[in-house]
Amino acid sequence: MTAGANKGAESGFTAIVLAAGKGTRMRSDRPKVLHALANRSMLGHVLAAVQEAGASRLAVVVEPGREDVAREIERLAPGAGVHPQAERLGTAHAVLAARAALEGGQDVIVAFGDTPLITAETYARLRAPLREGAAVAVLAFEAADPTGYGRVLTEGGRVLAIREEKDASEDERRVCLSNAGLMALSGAHALSLLERIGNDNANREYYLTDAVALAVADGLSVAVVPVAEAEAQGVNDRVQLSQAEATIQARLRRGAQLGGATLMAPETVFLSVDTILGRDVVVEPHCVFGPGVVVGDGCTIRAFSHLHDARLMEGADIGPHVRLRGGAVLGAGVHLGNFVEIKNATLHAGAKASHLTYLGDAEIGAGANIGAGTITCNYDGVSKHRTQIGEGAFIGSNSALVAPVSVGAGALVGAGSVITRDVPADALAVARGRQVTREGAAKTLRQSLKAAKAAREAKKG
Repeated sequence: MTAGANKGAESGFTAIVLAAGKGTRMRSDRPKVLHALANRSMLGHVLAAVQEAGASRLAVVVEPGREDVAREIERLAPGAGVHPQAERLGTAHAVLAARAALEGGQDVIVAFGDTPLITAETYARLRAPLREGAAVAVLAFEAADPTGYGRVLTEGGRVLAIREEKDASEDERRVCLSNAGLMALSGAHALSLLERIGNDNANREYYLTDAVALAVADGLSVAVVPVAEAEAQGVNDRVQLSQAEATIQARLRRGAQLGGATLMAPETVFLSVDTILGRDVVVEPHCVFGPGVVVGDGCTIRAFSHLHDARLMEGADIGPHVRLRGGAVLGAGVHLGNFVEIKNATLHAGAKASHLTYLGDAEIGAGANIGAGTITCNYDGVSKHRTQIGEGAFIGSNSALVAPVSVGAGALVGAGSVITRDVPADALAVARGRQVTREGAAKTLRQSLKAAKAAREAKKG
């Protein structure tokens, strides 16, 4: 191994992510690499994986003027270099758009923003041959049907070249060892190899894969790193996007189960990449976890619940059909029953809202009991306002709490009340119209209505 390669191995590696493709087959106004899997963009999956694999420097090649892509890079990998590719003249040309990132002498891994299933472990395996003296390492798989893929050509166990299908002979097209696209180049040779790549091919493009033949001609070692075909799949259209989503979800579900959570029907549960499920959590069928959800040990999430940006403490029990929106925090042992929605609200330990309730912009004290049909009226058409409910308070069914308002600890609100003023601790508040009962009035009213109907029909006749 050369001194330069040693230096690269010791100091991490540079990841160059190619993300300038238009993705026309997606038929979308959104750049392809910003389409999401498990609530993280495809580009985000790639950036996370290369960083986990040890990348110390990131460079992303983008289409000029794509501020949305640049913002995503800044959000997920602050400090990463963003390099516009004005012309599309092939993959080697794209890599050289990030020439500045190649000049530090580090080993380089070239990744693709639309190949989101490659794991950090695979990126690490791809780089490993460089530590053993290889100048180039290519990721390859045995394709069930190699049509459309570049072929990895070998002889006696030695890699000779990668041939794009349009340039391959009939014999070469029968080869099933296919190029996954990703490549690692040693820091000592990367820039030299890339600069010598020409465009003498059917498409008149500068192919990154030609680095292999150049390295072989120089007497340098080229390694092939195997990967499963499913992991190497890129995303070019919505069908492939859904297939990739299924793969990501399978990984996340497996991780949750191995971490101690029970998923009663795993194939019906959808997780985000940042979902955290504690030990002995039980998730019933058809639940969806959006971004930012943390579920503590021993919680139960019942069927058809949807959670987003929510935190559940130990032993919370929610659902079925519960919706937790942004800023929902449930303390230990909180119980939410069917058709309850919580938004930007904290329910302290042991609080209950058993059914048909909306609590938004609120703080609910420990042990409080919120009756069926209760709502916090938190929006006046201009601003949001908060509702405070104290420990042990009881809110009767079908009550409306018009914020800003507070109900003190131990207070009781009668069913059907519209509370517009603060209720002191341990007070009883009833705010509804007085009931009036008139004996026999229902019978008299029915007779009157029937007589009026008969008169109308007689007039028509």
